[in-house]
Amino acid sequence: MAAVTIVGIGDEGCGGLTSVAFGKIQRAQVLVGGNRQLDFFPDFRGHKISFQNGLMKVISEIASLCEENNVVVLASGDPLFYGVGDLISKKIGKEHIEILPNLSSIQLAFSRIKEKWDNCKVISVHGRPIKGLINKLQHESKVALLTDEENSPIRIASYLKEYNELDWEIHVLENLGGANEKASSFSVENIKGEFSPLNVVILKRISRFTAPAFKIRADEEFAKRMPKKGLITKKEVRALAISNMEIKRDSIIWDIGAGSGSVSIESAKIAIDGEVHAIEVDPEGVEICKENAINFKTDNINVIEGLAPKALEDLPSPDCVFIGGTKGSMKETLSFVLDKLKEGGRVVVSAITLDNVSSAYESFKELGYFPELELVQVSRGKKLAHYMRYDALNPIHLFSVTKKGKENE
Repeated sequence: MAAVTIVGIGDEGCGGLTSVAFGKIQRAQVLVGGNRQLDFFPDFRGHKISFQNGLMKVISEIASLCEENNVVVLASGDPLFYGVGDLISKKIGKEHIEILPNLSSIQLAFSRIKEKWDNCKVISVHGRPIKGLINKLQHESKVALLTDEENSPIRIASYLKEYNELDWEIHVLENLGGANEKASSFSVENIKGEFSPLNVVILKRISRFTAPAFKIRADEEFAKRMPKKGLITKKEVRALAISNMEIKRDSIIWDIGAGSGSVSIESAKIAIDGEVHAIEVDPEGVEICKENAINFKTDNINVIEGLAPKALEDLPSPDCVFIGGTKGSMKETLSFVLDKLKEGGRVVVSAITLDNVSSAYESFKELGYFPELELVQVSRGKKLAHYMRYDALNPIHLFSVTKKGKENE
């Protein structure tokens, strides 16, 4: 017999429970849940414990009490869908729990607008930052958002407007299953009113949607510093550097000496569930990075004004790092990066001048690494009257290493 039974319950309370679930609650000696769920059972004679006392503290208490008591945990909707089911399972063990799910808020929400949801992307901004939402939306035509009081429907619409992400119909479903249930629809620009904190937001694209193809963007697409042709890592070098970085969907990336932010943006487009920290010392470059991040809808980029390695101190450990400039602090920066880099992570250094090439190579060797080295020499076709000639770009050295300890020397 299970030591703990986790019962999913909706906003309609006892009326939405099966006879099996209701029977489990009646036979329980300990009843655990949020205050809203516990209020559905005012006549319960056993011991009540509220999650408002602290989630992890209460889960530890459940683990202790279930040894000698019949414990039932009440959870909203489906306990394994952004619920407490997984946390309790990990603490107590799958063999000691029973789960009786109810309808999830997402199922109810789509039933109210009479739309299929097997092609829907579910994203939670409940107790989580909204940053990164815009980048994720570029790959979707239908999105369900689990919200909270801070990331409310109004806040979500405002955030969409910041990035000119207007091609969405917004459905707000409040108090699903309860007596005060309400469904409303808005455009991004005309949403208004006050909403119950218990709501689900569904975003549906208005225009026909085609998933974006992966590509390395042309240099001309980026805002960049002048003079000359703009201070930017050129397209061909970006393609090779991005490949060498081995970015994953959830990677944490540092772009040191970000310049116009072109490498940051290409990285952010790949690391859809990750984050990019773009470090740039020049104030004009910082503003251009921010402008490009908005224009390319890559809101998972964190632009930091400062000089490495000092500007890196409070950042989360990276999975991959691109170094495009260090202002003369190559060895100090590389040492810091290699210390903070996760095991198996990748570092790619781009160097143009002979001084930087020498500094990067010597720094890697002194730190116990023998890098992969590539000299990238690119010429682009350019029209000359009725003919075509080549226009050579500056050669670039790329140094790449994997953090595996100093045995990789």
